[in-house]
Amino acid sequence: RALKKAMPKTKQQMLFRGQNILGYRHYADDVVEKFVERAHTNGIDVFRIFDAMNDVRNLQTSIKAAVRVGAHAQGTLSYTESPVHTLDGWLTMAKQLEDMGAHSLCIKDMSGLLKPYDAAELISRLKETVSLPIALHCHATTGLSVATQMKAIDSDVDVIDTAISSMSMTYGHSPTETIAAIVEGSPRDTGLNVEKMAEVAAYFRDVREKYAEFEGSLKGVDARILTAQVPGGMLTNMENQLKEQGAADKFDEVLTEIPKVRKDLGYIPLVTPTSQIVGTQAVLNVLTGERYKSITKETSGVLKGEYGSTAAPVDAELQARVLDGKEVITCRPADLLDPEIDKLSAELQILAAEKNIDLADDTIDDVLTYALFPQIGLKFLENRNNPAAFEPIPTKASQKPQSSSTSAPVCTPENYAVSVDGKVYDVVVAAGGCIEAITHPAGDDGMKQSASITAEETLNAPLAGNIFKVLVNEGDYVEAGDVVIIMEAMKMETEIRAVSAGEIVSLFTREGDSVAVGDALLSFS
Repeated sequence: RALKKAMPKTKQQMLFRGQNILGYRHYADDVVEKFVERAHTNGIDVFRIFDAMNDVRNLQTSIKAAVRVGAHAQGTLSYTESPVHTLDGWLTMAKQLEDMGAHSLCIKDMSGLLKPYDAAELISRLKETVSLPIALHCHATTGLSVATQMKAIDSDVDVIDTAISSMSMTYGHSPTETIAAIVEGSPRDTGLNVEKMAEVAAYFRDVREKYAEFEGSLKGVDARILTAQVPGGMLTNMENQLKEQGAADKFDEVLTEIPKVRKDLGYIPLVTPTSQIVGTQAVLNVLTGERYKSITKETSGVLKGEYGSTAAPVDAELQARVLDGKEVITCRPADLLDPEIDKLSAELQILAAEKNIDLADDTIDDVLTYALFPQIGLKFLENRNNPAAFEPIPTKASQKPQSSSTSAPVCTPENYAVSVDGKVYDVVVAAGGCIEAITHPAGDDGMKQSASITAEETLNAPLAGNIFKVLVNEGDYVEAGDVVIIMEAMKMETEIRAVSAGEIVSLFTREGDSVAVGDALLSFS
């Protein structure tokens, strides 16, 4: 709304994941329709609508919803390369999108894989197949983007995505100024004002410096992406994930694992959310030392057909493992979902009363925030009027205060359960390494004492993340392979299973806790 107020004449565009909207699962049609309606009301003019599986059935509700509210519906081809992706396949999909009512078409080359001459052929053939304007979205990661966009321009592409120079290249797009300079004086001259662009570039150069700590390590072209097919956004996410797991040195191994996982999942394109699904599963495969020892909920969903059809058959053995005798989903997945808006509204009203949350006047916007981001969104709603709950506005590195070597460590305490000689001690350790308290196990005061360490096994966190659900209680009996805890790690839900049968002796964590790799989650005998 603020952007629309500041730029009333400039169309606002958003990337829309079809039936996934902005999330990592399929939502019911009523949620999709309501989101499109509210996004348009709040200022979005153009919806670039894509499906990570390129399953057009997952696009029909959102395209129709955008058309119905009077917005521009742009249908999208999530471009990828594999033994099963062909030119004829792209042309067929483009025609299907046109028939659905899309106002324009986008070729979304999120990994920078589209080569110049392939782009020329694809765009020329698309122009013969559909009567829609065509946009080209290219990332610069592989170094192909400028050449690819120039061949696209020669082939009469209608729109190309660029970025102001100070925010361009590597993980981003070709520089606006560069493309404008190349076509200057030609029939396709952009007419953009060079002086004004210089001002914009200077402004964002300053902004970029403030956010430098969030940038990935890529400083130039990474031709490995031509093989791994990892999009720019996925690269930075993956680097950060590995850092969080204390496994930054595993980057190359994960990069090698990604194409293997992608093949197992039917050569799905690597674009959100499937890029995150494939990337997280690849990280798990590497960190656990065994492929598919742990399978995320979302990877299981792809194998079950919950996200739609894949371009090629998935690995049959993996699929049989997650189906566990059930049938794979072959219909449009959203056809199996009941309407959700009323249920979500009721849930949020209850939570708002419990947590004393002041909901917005347009309550439906808060309902949608909660629907798409159940944990993070709820925390935001709880704290949106509390500035202290948010990170401070970033500053340039040169403006940040220098830490004094003589200053006392900042002690933000964390709790650890430490087992020594069969007894569990609660240890409170501050961030600076200060031990603030040790609570000894009691004998007569009623505090719990763990069983002998020789009679117990401890289940440790394989990943750093948050405890989403604890599915067992102390005293419960579990079989080997039973799911005991669900973690949220790397934006995915990962099931933690019992390694052997036994009785749950102690729980060392609860829902909402943050854990590091190797932290004890529970013990069982």
